[in-house]
Amino acid sequence: MTKARQLADSAGIPIPSAINPSLIINGDMQISQRYGSTVYAQINDGYSLDRFKGNSYDGGLTTGKYTVQQSTTSPDGFSFSMLITSTASTSDNANNIFDIEQKIEGFNTAHLGFGTSSAKTVTLSFWVRSSLTGTFGGAVKNEARNRAYPFSYTISSANTFEHKTIVIQGDTSGTWVGATSGTGLWISFGLGVGSTRSGTAGAWGGGDMFSSTGATSIVGTNGATLYLTGVKLEEGNEATDFQHTSYGEEMAKCQRYYQHQNAFSHYLHNNTQTKYQGFTFTRMRASPTATRTGNVVSGTESTTTITIMNETSGKVENANMGIGGKYNLEAEI
Repeated sequence: MTKARQLADSAGIPIPSAINPSLIINGDMQISQRYGSTVYAQINDGYSLDRFKGNSYDGGLTTGKYTVQQSTTSPDGFSFSMLITSTASTSDNANNIFDIEQKIEGFNTAHLGFGTSSAKTVTLSFWVRSSLTGTFGGAVKNEARNRAYPFSYTISSANTFEHKTIVIQGDTSGTWVGATSGTGLWISFGLGVGSTRSGTAGAWGGGDMFSSTGATSIVGTNGATLYLTGVKLEEGNEATDFQHTSYGEEMAKCQRYYQHQNAFSHYLHNNTQTKYQGFTFTRMRASPTATRTGNVVSGTESTTTITIMNETSGKVENANMGIGGKYNLEAEI
């Protein structure tokens, strides 16, 4: 609590709560371009809801351990949450890495000054609900994966949303990405992390950590659930109210990293080919990887060459005549 608010409260003077912008994108889980509200079987390093991805690793890449989907079960003030469901009883392994995470772009974190003597304090807050109770964990780390701050939080009541706040002193050591399109901060919520990738909660240290030592494992119990929403990371030493943005604004933020294109503009070439040329909805973080997923309407397109020119435009050439096309463009960190 700030000094100004303490003085105002003691004098009985109502003042509006300050709201700091969040460094997390899609923290209220309203954008799900890839899967909508359908169930996604998590694979290692795969994205589910926009800007959130997960690891599924038990010493080797593994699947069938948990699913992710957009849910309408949410606390007051929110319409959506992320629902994680364990689909197996996964035994503890020192090398286990099961988590949900978001990498925050360096352009959005450079002002925090991590890695310098003037590193700023940040506060992570979120709503969480689980079928399990106990101590759970996560971590904040750098792109080089050699500086980490494991954190822990307690879920006291099963199947009840609880609000959690973690205050993190800025790291004055290590190498941190500045104002670039790389990973400025890496936020992880552990779902079952082995001892090799877990560390002591509440302090910065060396190593590549994903959670805190001794945290409860969601994937350790078949059918266990965890809901997450209202995820916010902000500058300062207290959690302010979650700042809801319009659907269009949040979608535009997400489209910097991933977007669908339902047909580029097209023209005929040599009377035997159809070419498409178009522009991204917003400037993407980097030149994206494009994947063709189908036709807008029926056509005879069979061979497709996709050329990405830069972060804002691209060209698609089809060997046969065709009409339209669907493409996914990805420039995730």
